[in-house]
Amino acid sequence: MKLTKYEIAQMFDLSAVKANDDESYIRSMVDCARKYRCLAVFSLPSNVPLMKRMLDEDTTVLLGGSVGFPSGGHTTNIKVAEAKELIEMGCRELDMVINIGKLISGRYSEVLDDIKAVIDAANSIPVKVILECHYLNEAQIRKACDLCIEAGASWVKTSTGWAPTGATLENITLIRQHVGNAIGIKAAGGIRDLGTIINLYKRGARRFGLSLQAAQKILDEVYSLPNEVIDFDLDENFE
Repeated sequence: MKLTKYEIAQMFDLSAVKANDDESYIRSMVDCARKYRCLAVFSLPSNVPLMKRMLDEDTTVLLGGSVGFPSGGHTTNIKVAEAKELIEMGCRELDMVINIGKLISGRYSEVLDDIKAVIDAANSIPVKVILECHYLNEAQIRKACDLCIEAGASWVKTSTGWAPTGATLENITLIRQHVGNAIGIKAAGGIRDLGTIINLYKRGARRFGLSLQAAQKILDEVYSLPNEVIDFDLDENFE
């Protein structure tokens, strides 16, 4: 697969979702996304107005919002209200956290209703559902994917970045083998270098959630490569 540098940057969602991410960090994250023309930026809900002000005259970077973050344990009514408020503030994509505890408990109809309620509230705004794979076994990951597809989610996402592990080659492979092309796959959590991006892409991921530091490192590497079109199949390019 051959991709331009712009197409690579367009797979990246930059995020500042840690509790201690201050305004200076968020500004730097948005500036990085604008510089490299990344697809979207995400932060915690109270930080959305700041990002919106920074992006007001820039229609190339999508404003994203986090719903039920990071535990997924909010009531459905709270998630719906949060989704509606984020959209009113200007968000054009939402990443919601699945109710992890109810999924593990086997309360699948409640999990489905929770996801569907947020998707219905979002109307035409794309919703990605964060599975937090670190806490799930393979059967639970498969079931979570089935529920996301049934609910009408646009993407499944591996992690919030708050769990001990995030995107792994094994989990991306498992998800892709199970869902095929029925839903998009976003890899997030623990991605630190271009080689990892390549390996996750080969296994089916098409969106990537990155911290500011990881994004700067990876994009600097991408733009330092001599050719505008980059062949992801040539592993020697990324050693």
